[in-house]
Amino acid sequence: MNDAILLVQQQDGVTVITLNRPEVMNAFNFALLHALAAKINAVRFDPSVRVIIITGAGDRAFCSGADLKERAALTPVQVKEYIFTIRNLFTAIEQLNKPVIAAVNGIALGGGTELALASDIRIASETATMGLTETRLAIIPGAGGTQRLPRLVGKGKAKELIFTGKRVGAAEASKMGLVNRVCAPEALLDTCRQMAAEICETGPVAIEQAKYAINFGMETDLSTGLAIESNAYWVCIPTADRLEGLAAFKEKRKPVYKGY
Repeated sequence: MNDAILLVQQQDGVTVITLNRPEVMNAFNFALLHALAAKINAVRFDPSVRVIIITGAGDRAFCSGADLKERAALTPVQVKEYIFTIRNLFTAIEQLNKPVIAAVNGIALGGGTELALASDIRIASETATMGLTETRLAIIPGAGGTQRLPRLVGKGKAKELIFTGKRVGAAEASKMGLVNRVCAPEALLDTCRQMAAEICETGPVAIEQAKYAINFGMETDLSTGLAIESNAYWVCIPTADRLEGLAAFKEKRKPVYKGY
């Protein structure tokens, strides 16, 4: 058994990060938050990494949220530090310059659902269960859930889910747009890897700029969003990859992109 709190596997431009606390359903304690933050910071500047997949160890849980045993022992000031840490981590994941796929392999509650929301694409196992259940503990989602969920599924549905603390299965999550795709448990990682491989065929600079334009354009009016898109496009024009894409199309071959 691997005792590392975070497992990392890299192959063909894809880094799979596994939250490795299956004995507590991969709940976030300070140690796991700091380990994941360090890895996200590292891959940001690693040109060999094109796509990140985040999942949970075992077949029961993606992430059950905060480690409530640790939380019970924290002072109010330490709780504030925890919320500050997890919120900043998920913002860093959302704003990472590479696509992040959440492979939701089981229970994803509270911070687990918020981690999925901060990812770019969510692919869920048929056995997955998701929900922002914090109000049942007399608190509210504190790692972006009150902001990212309504932007994804709409204000009314987000209020329903947060006000009731309701858990939803994979099929219902897919129906409301909370996840992009649902697949059999045994096919989950392969499905994520297949999507990652498709992304790896595209231009790295283009993907970075497309993610930037979508993320920041969605937070403003259409006119400003179009200006953001225009500036992001200009970044792609002087790249060698753009010329390689045109040459490959003309020569009827697959392009070989370098990321510059």
